[in-house]
Amino acid sequence: MNAQSHHADRRNFSVAHLADRAKFIRLETLRLTRIAGAGHYSSTFSAAELFSALYYAHLRIDPTNPKWEDRDRFVLSKGHAAIGLYPVLADLGFYPPSKLDDFTRLGSAFGDHPDMKKIPGIDFSSGSLGHGLSVALGMALAGRVAGRDYRTYCMLGDGELNEGQIWEAAMAAGHFKLQGLVGIVDRNQLSIDGPTEKVMSVEPLDDRFRSFGWEVTRIDGHDLPTILETLGALKPAGEGKPQMIIADTIKGRGVKYMELSLDWHVGNLVGADYDDAWSEIEAGLQPLETEKA
Repeated sequence: MNAQSHHADRRNFSVAHLADRAKFIRLETLRLTRIAGAGHYSSTFSAAELFSALYYAHLRIDPTNPKWEDRDRFVLSKGHAAIGLYPVLADLGFYPPSKLDDFTRLGSAFGDHPDMKKIPGIDFSSGSLGHGLSVALGMALAGRVAGRDYRTYCMLGDGELNEGQIWEAAMAAGHFKLQGLVGIVDRNQLSIDGPTEKVMSVEPLDDRFRSFGWEVTRIDGHDLPTILETLGALKPAGEGKPQMIIADTIKGRGVKYMELSLDWHVGNLVGADYDDAWSEIEAGLQPLETEKA
């Protein structure tokens, strides 16, 4: 049995389990933010279902062998959401969960952005936004040169799409026909400066990536069955169009007063506010106002 199938046998693919793990990601974000004194709530909450589906049901990885050469690569270009990824890697066995108890403290490997030299399971040390797709492009090209069949995934924030480097990488990926490169845009509608369409419009996003030679699928980024179906339909690494998933999400999803609010890109909940947010996340996602109409 190879490392891929061994790890897959230990994963739970049920939608109920993945929903529970998305809840776990949000709760751990609350806990770790309280340890640090500040954290990125809303940018992480929008990606919770995407993280859950990718890591618990889809990516070809092996926590017992983090440097396995045939593993899928994952580049978190929106690196400030690492606070939601760290607990997932611990939960899967890349390192003990207790390692997170001193999150961001002096001497801890776990900072606001991930460090690939210090944290097992991290493939890219992010920082300034806009670099991730270029790095993922290089990883995908390296896989082709080495004759390996792994896919390289890159999660992008919609605000960082204002960076010119993103579009240089998008153009190169189309030119080199990197079918093994999979982009995921967390289209949560807000950047730290405001609504993306007011700061600098990125729409029509589908058509823009298609014009650069990508195959594009647009989905509800909180609907786990749809996420799983979309990931399952991805084409294998090879020569063809790079693949882009535009995941329409809600920034702050999971805590009503954070949803589409500019106030919670970075924050710190204390006292009753912390307890109330915890209780709301524990209760599960509530229908959006648009869903009630």
